[in-house]
Amino acid sequence: MRVAFAGTPEFAAVALDALLAASFTVPLVLTQPDRPAGRGMKLQASPVKQRAQAAGIPVAQPQGLKLDGKYAADAATAREALAAAQADVMVVAAYGLILPAWVLDTPPRGCLNIHASLLPRWRGAAPIHRAIEAGDAETGITIMQMDAGLDTGDMLLVGREPIRGDDTTAALHDRLADLGGRLIVEALQAGALTRTPQPAEGITYAHKIDKAESAIDWRQPAVEIERRLRAFDPFPGGAAALDGEVLKVWRAELAPGAGEPGRVIDVTAAGPVVACGQGALRLVELQRPGGKRAPAAQVMQAQPIRAGQSFAL
Repeated sequence: MRVAFAGTPEFAAVALDALLAASFTVPLVLTQPDRPAGRGMKLQASPVKQRAQAAGIPVAQPQGLKLDGKYAADAATAREALAAAQADVMVVAAYGLILPAWVLDTPPRGCLNIHASLLPRWRGAAPIHRAIEAGDAETGITIMQMDAGLDTGDMLLVGREPIRGDDTTAALHDRLADLGGRLIVEALQAGALTRTPQPAEGITYAHKIDKAESAIDWRQPAVEIERRLRAFDPFPGGAAALDGEVLKVWRAELAPGAGEPGRVIDVTAAGPVVACGQGALRLVELQRPGGKRAPAAQVMQAQPIRAGQSFAL
């Protein structure tokens, strides 16, 4: 079977590795154009491009796929490359571009998507983050036959993964990436799979994470803030202003206590305890502007945080 592949970040690269390890022929990889990254803001290839180049697979990086859109020339070139690849099916994982009808219709077996949720819950761009933020007990991977809608296609295979009480997006991402790689190989090796339409009930949308969401609202319950911090690790973290300085809050734990939201009600060896709308949080991992994330005790050595101070709401 000839399997074209479209994906960009590490989540997708893990799936590409799994396909290659299972000895599928991958004649073409589509991935996002190189982006500036790092302190020097030098152009950097995506993880998928790096894997493809290491395996000697041709790579296409169109800026768009609409034949009548802004990047029509790129789209036309990509269409020629996909036709020449003569793929039986395309596997898509966190690619970052919407696939128009011509892409969906080119491979005889269509396009299969590796989606990191139990559809129809958390359709959209940030399913891992939103599942943790919402306090879901489990999530998983859905292998889906893609159609023209946003994550609306028929389900082919589903794998479940518990969400642990200390899971960050980074940790859960890695387990789901491995699960996605295993399931897509299973789906392709199985041949014909039963297509199950998604239920009409239980639909939620995982909207893209906005950096502005990092601001901590201490009026919220402590349990919600703690989940949000785990959901926003590694991006964008939590942001809390104290005496005019914006601290990054990376990790917190529930702590006893109550008081005016945002007020530091205690300072322990592990970190300051801050009152929330309901309950309190001990901030255990922080980052000062220009510094590195570190245990709160270490951060407080350079500049103490004292009981009675208040974080801005």
